[in-house]
Amino acid sequence: MTLTADRPAAAGAPGVAAPAVHQLGGQLGARIDGVHLGDDLTAEQVATIRAALLTHKVVFLRDQHDLDDDAHARFAERLGPLTTAHPTVNTGSARVLRVTANRGMAANSWHTDVTFVDRVPAISVLRAVTLPPYGGTTVWANTAAAYASLPAPLRALADGLWAVHTNSYDYAQLDEEHDQPDANYSRDDFTSTVFETRHPVVRVHPETGERSLVLGNFVKRIEGLTSAESHQVFHLFQNRITRLENTLRWSWQPGDVAIWDNRATQHYAVADFDEHPREMRRITVAGDVPVSVDGERSVVLQGDARAYARLDELIS
Repeated sequence: MTLTADRPAAAGAPGVAAPAVHQLGGQLGARIDGVHLGDDLTAEQVATIRAALLTHKVVFLRDQHDLDDDAHARFAERLGPLTTAHPTVNTGSARVLRVTANRGMAANSWHTDVTFVDRVPAISVLRAVTLPPYGGTTVWANTAAAYASLPAPLRALADGLWAVHTNSYDYAQLDEEHDQPDANYSRDDFTSTVFETRHPVVRVHPETGERSLVLGNFVKRIEGLTSAESHQVFHLFQNRITRLENTLRWSWQPGDVAIWDNRATQHYAVADFDEHPREMRRITVAGDVPVSVDGERSVVLQGDARAYARLDELIS
C-alpha cells in the first residue's frame, strides 16, 4: 500500500473515519490526521499507520493528549511484540524509557536505537511529555534512501563491509561542566553491561526488501580497516545519510507522537533549549537480527540481549 501526499487512506470500518496521511518531505516523513491512538483504534487504522510507516519511515500524530504510559504501550503492542524499556538502564518501568534532556544531557548525535545488540528494535514510538519553551526539535534521516543514492562503486563497497557497534560509545553524553544528580540515568548505568555486536553496514529490510545503511554513533570500528581508514569510511557513508536533502525536522507540540521505522532511519535530538527540561517517553517494538545482502546475520561479540527482546516472539 503506497500513500502519497495529501491523499487519505482507504476507508475502513463503516462509521470510522479513515486516517488522512500527508507527506511532509521528499525522502521521508508523513503526518497522520484523524486518528486517536486509544483502545478504540481499529485494525484498519493500525494497518494504515503501519503502511504509512513503511512508506514514509517516520510518521507523526498530533493531539494525543490523553495517552498515558499504559495506553502508549497498548498501542505500540498493536505494531508488534514489545522489548523491555532498555537493555541496561533500569527505568523503573518494564516497557517505557524516560528520555530526559536537561542540564546538558541529550541524545544529540546521529543514531539508530540500540544497534549495539543483535536484535535491533523494529519500531520506536515516542511521545512528548514535557517540552522546552523553544528548541528541542528532532531530526530523522532515511538510511534506505541514503543507500539508494550511492554511486554503484560505493554501493558495492558498502555491501561487503561489517561494523562493530557497542554501547560504550553512548550517544547520551553528559556535559562535564554540570553535576547531574537529577539525571534519570548516567553513562555508568548505560554501560553497566557492555554489548558489542557485528552488523553488516548494509542490511536488507525484512518487510520492504530495501537495502539500508546500518551506521550511527554506536559504531566502534569498520572491520578489516585501520583506525584511520575506519574513520574515513564511516564518515563517507554517514555523511551520505545525514545530507540535509535526506532529512526531516519535527517541531514538537504537546500531545505529539512520533513513530519511526528503526530499521531504515537514524535520528538526532537537537540540544538547543539551554537549561530547560525536556522529557519524552519511548517504547520500542522488537525486531529481528539484521541480515546482509549475502544473507549473513549479525553476530554477538559481547553481551546477552535475550532479556531485552525474545526473537521467538517474532516467529509467526
